[in-house]
Amino acid sequence: HVQGLELAFFEDRSTGELMSILNDDVNQLERFLDGGADQLIQVTTTVIVIGGIFFAVEPSVAWMAMLPMPFILWGSVAYQKRLAPRYASVREEVGLLSGELSSNLSGVATIKSFTAEEHEVERIRKRSASYVASNQKAIALSSAFSPLIRMIIVLGFTATLVAGGRLALDGHLAVGLYSIMVFLTQRLLWPLTILGQTFDLYQRAMASTNRILDLLDMEPQVRGGTRELALADVRGDVRFEDVSFAYRGREPVLHHLSLAMPAGSTTAIVGATGAGKSTLLKLLLRFYDVTGGAILVDGHDVRELDLFDLRSAIGLVSQDVFMFHGTVLENIAYGRRDATLDEVIEAARVAEADDFVRALPEGYDTIVGERGQKLSGGQRQRISIARAVLKDPPILVLDEATSAVDNETEAAIQRSLERISVGRTTILIAHRLSTIRHVDRVYVLEQGVLVEEGRHDELVAAGGLYAALWRVQTGAAVQHRVPMGRASES
Repeated sequence: HVQGLELAFFEDRSTGELMSILNDDVNQLERFLDGGADQLIQVTTTVIVIGGIFFAVEPSVAWMAMLPMPFILWGSVAYQKRLAPRYASVREEVGLLSGELSSNLSGVATIKSFTAEEHEVERIRKRSASYVASNQKAIALSSAFSPLIRMIIVLGFTATLVAGGRLALDGHLAVGLYSIMVFLTQRLLWPLTILGQTFDLYQRAMASTNRILDLLDMEPQVRGGTRELALADVRGDVRFEDVSFAYRGREPVLHHLSLAMPAGSTTAIVGATGAGKSTLLKLLLRFYDVTGGAILVDGHDVRELDLFDLRSAIGLVSQDVFMFHGTVLENIAYGRRDATLDEVIEAARVAEADDFVRALPEGYDTIVGERGQKLSGGQRQRISIARAVLKDPPILVLDEATSAVDNETEAAIQRSLERISVGRTTILIAHRLSTIRHVDRVYVLEQGVLVEEGRHDELVAAGGLYAALWRVQTGAAVQHRVPMGRASES
C-alpha cells in the first residue's frame, strides 16, 4: 500500500516516522495478537465454563464469586478511555524519535564535519526525554489497574469463602462440596489477575493499530489510467501543452508552459535554480499531476496511461543518485532485474563504468554500502547511467547528471550520454551549458515561465537570458570580487 502512494506523501513525512509505523507499530500489534488475544480468549472461556459449573453446584454462592466481574468490566472500560490518548501520545513520540535518529544517522558525515556531535547528542537526549515522559504517564496509569483488579478479586474470593463456610457450618452444604467450591472460586477468579497486563497490551496495540489504519486509509492521489502503452510501440514523442503546476499549499511554479520534444530528438531545459526544470520531469513521470494543461506521450495524456507502462518507457538519471545496499551488479541490474551478467557488463561499458568496476576489490560483486557510500560521486553517477542503459527506455531523462562531478568524469559521462541518446528521445536538465551545445532544441525557463527557445548558437546570438548564463559560465561576464574577510587588507 505504501509503495503505491504518490511522491508528495513521502516528501511530507520523515522516513523515521514511517519506519516506526511499519516496524514498531506492527510489532506492537503482533505482541497483542501473539499473547494478549490468547489470554483474553482463555479468561473468557474459563469464566463461562467454571461459572456454569459453579451455578450448577450452588447458585446461592456462585453469584458472590461472579460479583467482581461487572466491576472489573466497568473499570476496564473506564481505564481504556483514559489510557487511549496517553498511548497515542507514546506512539507519536516514538515516530518523532525515530525520525530524529534516522536524520542523525543519515547525516553523520555532516555532523562530524561541523563538529556537531554534542549538539546532536543534546537534541536526541531531549527527544528521548520527551518519549520517556510520555511513556511514564501511560505506565503510571496502566500499572495502577492490576492492583485494583486484585483487590476486587480478593473481595469476591473472601465473600465466597465466608458465605460457603457459613452454609457448610449450618449443614446446608457438604464439606466436600465446599472444598470443590473453593477450588472453583480460585479457578474462576485467579485468571482475572492477568487482565491488567492484557489490557495494557491491548491499549498499546490499539494506539498502534490506529496509526496503521490511518496509513492504510491514505488514498493515492496519483492513480494510473486504463490505457495500455506497449513498450515496443513507444515512439517517444513528448509534449507539454499549456502546463501549469503548484505544489500543495504553495505558489505556482509552472505557468502555461508549452514544450515539444519530437521522437528521437535531444532537448535541453535550462534556467536558474528554482525555475521549475526538475518539476517538469516529475510531472512527466507522474510523481505529481499537473494542475492545468496536459502532458502527452505519443499523443496520449499521461493521466490516461497505465502508470507501470508509462514509467517503464522512461529512464531517469538523477543528480541525486540512489544506490541500494548490495553489489554493483545488483544496482546496475535494477534497471532490468532479469538481465544476464553479459548484458550488465555491456551496459557498464556503454556508461564507461566497466573499467573502474573491475578495479574494485570484488569487481561486480563489490558491496557498495548504504546509498553507495563506498563509491565516489562520479562512480555512482556512471552506475546510474548504466542502470538506465540496461533499461533501454525509448525516453531518457537526465536531471543534471554531470552537476557534481569533475571535468574528467564529466567528459566520460558526456561521451556515454552521446552514445546512449542515439535513437531515443532525450531530455536534459542542465546547469553546465557546455554539455548541451549540440542538442536539437533548448528551452529556457525563468520562474516557471518559458522565456526563450532555440538552438544553442541562436540563443547566444539573441543576447537574452541564455546568453547571459553562457557568458557567466565561460567567464566573459565575471567581475573581480574581493574575498570576504580580506577587504581590510586591500
